[in-house]
Amino acid sequence: MPNPLPVRDIFVEANGLRHHLVARGTPGSPVVMMIHGLAGQAHVFDGIANHLAASFHVYCLDVRGRGESAWGPANGYGIDTYVADLEAVREALGLYRFSLVGTSMGGLISMNYAPRFGEHVEKVVLNDAGPEVDPEGVKRILTYVSTAPEMFADMKAVIRYYKEHYAPMVEHLADDQIAEFARFNVRKSDSGVYVWKMDPAVRAAAAPAASMDQWEALKAITCPVLILRGSLSDVLSAPIAQRMLEALPNGRLVEVPGVGHAPVLTEPAAVKALNEFLAS
Repeated sequence: MPNPLPVRDIFVEANGLRHHLVARGTPGSPVVMMIHGLAGQAHVFDGIANHLAASFHVYCLDVRGRGESAWGPANGYGIDTYVADLEAVREALGLYRFSLVGTSMGGLISMNYAPRFGEHVEKVVLNDAGPEVDPEGVKRILTYVSTAPEMFADMKAVIRYYKEHYAPMVEHLADDQIAEFARFNVRKSDSGVYVWKMDPAVRAAAAPAASMDQWEALKAITCPVLILRGSLSDVLSAPIAQRMLEALPNGRLVEVPGVGHAPVLTEPAAVKALNEFLAS
């Protein structure tokens, strides 16, 4: 998708750490905050953020320990901490209200933020995330995160790794698109090999839990909620997505055909759903 406006890197001090965001769009426009998954970073949203920036002021957050955000204490990588980070980032940016778009773990962060800070939330998009997930899908994700190689000889090796281990997300993408997707997750070390930007403590941690009951958190969201589900997802099942829809006072459910966990949000069905939901 074309980039209609310049991309801006923003750094803020929030909740004791330096956080990085990628911003697009015109200040003063309605704000959309996008939050990535467990092993992602802000640039996973580049395609859809470029598109949305024509109508919204879009921020894409590097969650602590990823991308260009600072690393935190090894025992501090959990949903409650991420929620506190998001609220501190909002305050640091001087924002009052925004819509949240969260993929996977980012969806859990959004789902737990909205009930606690509802006055600041316009709308919520839960991208292949919910209060109950398939344990085998979660096990698959945690396994490839925790057992990932520490280094790669070159970007071709990085691309091979993503094709082998992130297949549900990238199997429909060309190699150059996968490279664009992956390159912000790694950096070239002084010795010439590519290493992860992610804090090793994130890779070693268990699935991040939250203090709230997750079904109660979902039911407590009063603003409009869009549930996006990859039709081939092994994380968010169709029955759970339907239960989520029934639990919400103001919810919508859209399946993205032919995609596993999780849609990258540039799929035509995802773009259409986001356009309609965020503009309504």
